[in-house]
Amino acid sequence: MFDPRAIVSQEVRHVPQTDIIELTAVEAADAIARGLASAEEYTAACIERIADADGEVQAFVHHDAENALAQARALDRLKAEGGRVGPLHGIPVGIKDIFDTADYPTEYGSQQLAGRRPQADATVVRKLREAGAVIIGKTVSTEFAYFHPGPTRNPRDLARTPGGSSSGSAAAVAAGMVPLAIGSQTNGSMIRPAAFCGVFGVKPSHGLVSRAGALTLSAKLDHVGAFARSLEDIALVLDVIAGQDPADPDTRPYAAPAFSAAASAELPVPPNFAFVRTPMWDKADAEAREGLEELAKDLGAREVEMPTGFAAAWDAQRVVMAAEMAHNLGNYADNGEVSAKFADLIAEGRAVTATQYLAALRDARTYAEETMAIFEQGADAILTLSTRGVAPLGIEATGDPVFCSFWSLTGVPALNLPILADDEGLPIGVQLVGAPGRDEKLLQTARGLLDILSDDG
Repeated sequence: MFDPRAIVSQEVRHVPQTDIIELTAVEAADAIARGLASAEEYTAACIERIADADGEVQAFVHHDAENALAQARALDRLKAEGGRVGPLHGIPVGIKDIFDTADYPTEYGSQQLAGRRPQADATVVRKLREAGAVIIGKTVSTEFAYFHPGPTRNPRDLARTPGGSSSGSAAAVAAGMVPLAIGSQTNGSMIRPAAFCGVFGVKPSHGLVSRAGALTLSAKLDHVGAFARSLEDIALVLDVIAGQDPADPDTRPYAAPAFSAAASAELPVPPNFAFVRTPMWDKADAEAREGLEELAKDLGAREVEMPTGFAAAWDAQRVVMAAEMAHNLGNYADNGEVSAKFADLIAEGRAVTATQYLAALRDARTYAEETMAIFEQGADAILTLSTRGVAPLGIEATGDPVFCSFWSLTGVPALNLPILADDEGLPIGVQLVGAPGRDEKLLQTARGLLDILSDDG
């Protein structure tokens, strides 16, 4: 693998084509900025990997090599002419097919929307372009970002699901087709596929990243996130996409990018972890439970039990999601050409009463407030599972989001760390959860955890 330290000692030497595809986004951005590689070279390497791997993985639903290369060449010309080089200059990024893109179709994973061509980019796509990213294509989403799967397979084992609904984005990063990809989460659609595919994934605090120009499932639950192969890459993309947007009233003012600094900062003292099994612990596979329990012990994590009443949170999440999706997407079910899973969800949402919906929102606020107590008692992050275990066999379903639902309902930031595996080497995701609005702290704590594991060998 390419050693980024070589960049420092080799002032005018290009990165070999065989090595450039192995670069992370941070490494590649540095190499391009130093003139050791070009945006076109890095993009071409990603295009070659897509050509080699995507026939089996099927992570992309729309990919235009010439469009991507044209973007890269324009970026190279800009740099050669002394123009501004952004933090993602020349970095190819995959975009989940629920985010509007002016140069690619956006079809929401549905045949009903085949050929839909937006006139403008979603806010997150616009920010990526302004930072110098190459929008290399659209990644597969499940139908309307719900449970009915697309054709994507898991690069770790093609016989297994990559998870959903951000299946294509997670698989594209795991297969090395792109260093970064954008996804979304309403229930478990970021953390679950990140865990199954063995990559880093982030679901930021609710309101940190604009959802303008993206398919709306639930204003209460929708989050925009990212996948990457390193924690530093997660921080880099958050530096670009976070921030207030008048087009998304749930976003809030954000002073200045600080995620990269947080992800590289050395903690003055070891982080404190709260080990939370959640009321769904019995649903986890034995190997996943044992792995996390051992990790918690090694980290000296303090075990914290959720109050008994928290078990009802999963029902509250379902009520909010079903009701808001019925309101926002019910017309698509009325038009036909939808899966039975989606039609059933819309019918369920329409049956939710106003009293049930308002009660679920009230309970969500209570769960969020009581979760804060864990952090007020000294925890830097909550340690829990990302999923029940490794990715299930088959691609007819996307897996169970049961270990993600509570954190989506409460809007707290969450990270998947690909640091555990079963006896066959299949990834088991570890989920770190932070206090709401403290995303930088969560990244800093994750850095501390990874350093501890690195020191332990």
